[in-house]
Parts: sequence; structure tokens; C-alpha cells
Amino acid sequence: MSRTNPNFRPVVADANPASPISEAYRTLRTNLQYAETDRPLQLLMVTSAGPMEGKSTTIMNLAVTYAQTERRTILVDADLRKPTAHYTFGLSNRTGLSHVLSGQAGLSEAVKESRIRGLDILTSGPIPPNPSELLGSSRMDELLAQLREQYDIVLIDTPPVLAVADAQVVSSRCDGVLLVVNARTGKKQHVIKAKNALQFVQARIVGIALNQTSQRDAGPYYEYVERT
Repeated sequence: MSRTNPNFRPVVADANPASPISEAYRTLRTNLQYAETDRPLQLLMVTSAGPMEGKSTTIMNLAVTYAQTERRTILVDADLRKPTAHYTFGLSNRTGLSHVLSGQAGLSEAVKESRIRGLDILTSGPIPPNPSELLGSSRMDELLAQLREQYDIVLIDTPPVLAVADAQVVSSRCDGVLLVVNARTGKKQHVIKAKNALQFVQARIVGIALNQTSQRDAGPYYEYVERT
């Protein structure tokens, strides 16, 4: 995909890999790898408590950093409410996840190569009327099984936990969940409520990434969260 595409939105880990922010995302990736002591984090879901916390920016940069390690990586835009991956990577969204889950397309038809070597994208597809039902369907289980076979790392972007049930539905099917929090605007009670909602469905929360920390150009800050 050409960088002159009008829908292209640069991902800092690709556009400026030497920057402090890119290094912070690589550190986040490394810290997540250390969370693999119990089981591999092959399917990792990234979400937030509320909107505008930076979850999509975080997952897209993480996807780039994983691909840069020559691991076969796919980013799945499972935010079937307000998808963004096709805008960021300048891709068509005519066919995507919603088509696969509704049986209108196969995985090979929907997956798209990004401009970044080793990184594929499964865009959301057209917004369906029943996102939670599709994400909780047996077809979703089949899709995740396929992705496990074809990729080393599967990163899944979902809507915020407190907005709709989608994140809870997907989280129980993943190896781990990274919760992104805006350090300036995120509210502690919302983070706790989101954490409890994920733990209610027995999701494995592997950490919290703080965006917009006070240190200039710090990027995301990662903290491990013990399960209770």
C-alpha cells in the first residue's frame, strides 16, 4: 500500500523507529513477552475502560513492533462499532471480520497485507447490526483457531469494556488482555470496574499500559497486574 494513500495515518513505530515513543512500544512488547511464563500470549486482546484512552494506537504500534521481530503477526480489528485499522493502514474495508463471522467470506478473502513486512490486517468489514452476537459465535471460535495455526501473534482490538459487552465476549477466548489507560483522563473507578468485568468472565489480564504519562515522549508505561 502506497504511503501516498490519502487514508494513510503513520504509525510511529514504523515511521520513526528510533524515537523514544517507538522504543517505549518495544519495551511494552518485551514486558508482555515476560508475561508468557504460564502460557504463550499468542492471542492478545487490547482494550480500555472507556473511549479515547489510546487502545487502538497502542495495538497498532505493538503490531508493528511484533512484525519487526520477524514473527508472523496479524492485527484483527474487532471493534465492530468504531473501527480504525483500515484508516490507519490505508486499506479497503469492503470485506473484513464481519463478513467472515457472518459466513459471507473466507479468512483468505478478508485478510489484507499491510505495507509493513510480516504484518497482515483483518479489518472490521461493514459495521453489523449485532456485533456482540457475531463475536460470541461459534464462527469466532473457528476463526481464532485458524489464526492460531497461521500466525505467531494475533492482536485483537475491541471496543472499550464499559461501553458494550463485546470486549468481555472476546476476552475469554484470548490468552491475555492488555488494558490501556489514559493517565491524564482515565478515572480510577472506571479502570477498577473494567478490571472486575474482565475478571468476571475469567479473562487473563496481563497488564496495564498507561498513555499520556507526565514524562515527555515517554509513550506507554506498562504495569503487571496480579490476578485476584
